[in-house]
Amino acid sequence: MRRSIFDEVHDDFRATAREFFERDCAPHSEEWEKDGKVSREAWRSAGEHGLIGWALPEEYGGLGVTDYRFNQIVSEEMFAAGAVGIGLGVQNDIIVPYLADLTTEEQKKRWLPKVISGEYICSIAMSEPAAGSDLAGIKTTAKDMGDHWIVNGQKTFISNGLLSSLVVTAVKTDSSAPRHKGISLLVIEDGMEGFTRGRKLDKIGQFSADTAELFFDDVVVPKENLLGEENRGFYHLVSHLPTERLGIATYALPMARRALDLTKQYALDREAFGQPIGKFQVNRHAIVEMQTQLDAAQVYLDQCVLAANEGILTDEDAAGLKWWTSEIQWAIVDRCLQMHGGYGYINEYEVARLWRDSRVQRLYGGTTEIMKDLMGRAMGY
Repeated sequence: MRRSIFDEVHDDFRATAREFFERDCAPHSEEWEKDGKVSREAWRSAGEHGLIGWALPEEYGGLGVTDYRFNQIVSEEMFAAGAVGIGLGVQNDIIVPYLADLTTEEQKKRWLPKVISGEYICSIAMSEPAAGSDLAGIKTTAKDMGDHWIVNGQKTFISNGLLSSLVVTAVKTDSSAPRHKGISLLVIEDGMEGFTRGRKLDKIGQFSADTAELFFDDVVVPKENLLGEENRGFYHLVSHLPTERLGIATYALPMARRALDLTKQYALDREAFGQPIGKFQVNRHAIVEMQTQLDAAQVYLDQCVLAANEGILTDEDAAGLKWWTSEIQWAIVDRCLQMHGGYGYINEYEVARLWRDSRVQRLYGGTTEIMKDLMGRAMGY
């Protein structure tokens, strides 16, 4: 289906992204899956290709261009190439808006050039063992010591957790305040005494994505590392959730498209009872249904991307998009694996990896059930 939201600048950017993923990422997919993380060289190459932080100011190495279509292109080309693991979505879709909106000039000078170059890998630490969707329930604390904070606590399910140089961390800075108040964002840096990383979490899928636990034991964090306003962290986080959920959707459809493209080819090549399996009506109809579902969801996503560019993407719009695209993704990928038969259950087939990697999309960034509840409340129910 023809899409009309891109222009020549986007086409040029897409060609650059395609070259990067095909040359510097896809050939290493198997290696990164075994290692449980991607190479830092790939991150630096992404920086050299201009694939990180283009929305940040030009004086620090960015382009000063806020256009979510570029985020969309990076996700599309990554999965189209069969690449895995490199957490550019966390860096560009989640972290960059915080750094663009909340950093001081001193922080910009200190952090942005290395973020844009790929030298600094970033993560965001919100979830805790007892606080996932309930962000206001975090227990990690930061005690004000005058010229610094003392941070104690634990975070879990942190993407880029092992490789990150900068960790945007949600902490409770006023324990006497009501649940959603008294939260602040501190940037905790690699090498700070008392900051340690736990094990790489043994996940069902996304093996090459370094998801980890983080521990803070009397970590001394300078006052200069406060991101945004003290005790306003919850509101900073909530204000950026729509684009975070948009980012999850921009992963969902390219992953589903990759699975469908692989399945279309498999249905032509694989024969049973003397003919390609795609010639059987049940399979032919399944492919048509999946293509139509994907095309319809793509229109939905593209319109939300344009809304984000205009600054009018609402919380409920993003919630609806996130749950719908992640559920469509799962339905398509699961059906694609089914069509591969027994081979779909063999790890050397890419569709098996896509199936494993897709499951979490219905969980992180807010579960499908939470997304529906947010929409329902916004509708007055």
